[in-house]
Amino acid sequence: MTALPHDRTAYFISDGTGITAETFGMSLLSQFDDLKTRNVRLPFTDSPAKAHEAVARINLAAQNDGRRPLVFSTLANPEISGIVQTANAEYLDLIGTFVQRLEGELGRKASRGVGQFHRIKSPDAYQARIDAINFSLSHDDGQQHAELGTADVILVGVSRCGKTPTSLYLSIQHGIKAANYPLIPEDFDRMRLPEVLYQYKHKLFGLTITPERLHEVRSERRPDSRYASLENCRDEVRQAESMMRREGVSMLSTTTKSIEEIAATILTVIEMDDVVPPIV
Repeated sequence: MTALPHDRTAYFISDGTGITAETFGMSLLSQFDDLKTRNVRLPFTDSPAKAHEAVARINLAAQNDGRRPLVFSTLANPEISGIVQTANAEYLDLIGTFVQRLEGELGRKASRGVGQFHRIKSPDAYQARIDAINFSLSHDDGQQHAELGTADVILVGVSRCGKTPTSLYLSIQHGIKAANYPLIPEDFDRMRLPEVLYQYKHKLFGLTITPERLHEVRSERRPDSRYASLENCRDEVRQAESMMRREGVSMLSTTTKSIEEIAATILTVIEMDDVVPPIV
């Protein structure tokens, strides 16, 4: 029998998007080093017919793999959840496990409504997220200065250190108006931040990166260029970090951190109390 490229098949099943089930499930699976999984999301499983289809898929995977799949579920409807639990799999109920305990503690029954978390409950919060996304897109890479004063945070750092993806993540996930501004050789020659940023210095947060990693990233975009050379990367990183320390700008290395970790650190530093609930 040919060896499988994975140890188990993991299903993330939900009556909604499946994002919550996948996020929670992947967090649990990450605790097992070297475990290789084939990941399958089964969203919008919101009827008995779809539940039976899911059971058939799960059982087929069990037969083909020779091992029981892992099923991470956020199915709110007890009937649909009960059907899926008949599959030949290890079923982890990420809703029922905790909802029952909360019902006991709160002394009230949960609504067990489908797609409750991702439903737009606050038009204001939804609009704040859209506004933040538009703001971050229009203030990417120092494109414009208009309304820069309304930014919640302004990320600074050398080109390709992770400013743009972090800005977009903050806006999409948390409704943060995040601008970002590159530090370029002209700034290093003057030994000053871009002049427009001084009036917003209290909003600045610096991102840095090791020269070696920066060299790798830039080489993918512009190989064999002065811009991507290790020597230039070392010089830019050194000068950028020196400038940020001199100006009292908090900074974080993105070299070994995920966007989620970077964003969590930034949120802690800027201490915002009215962050839009994240998408999970």
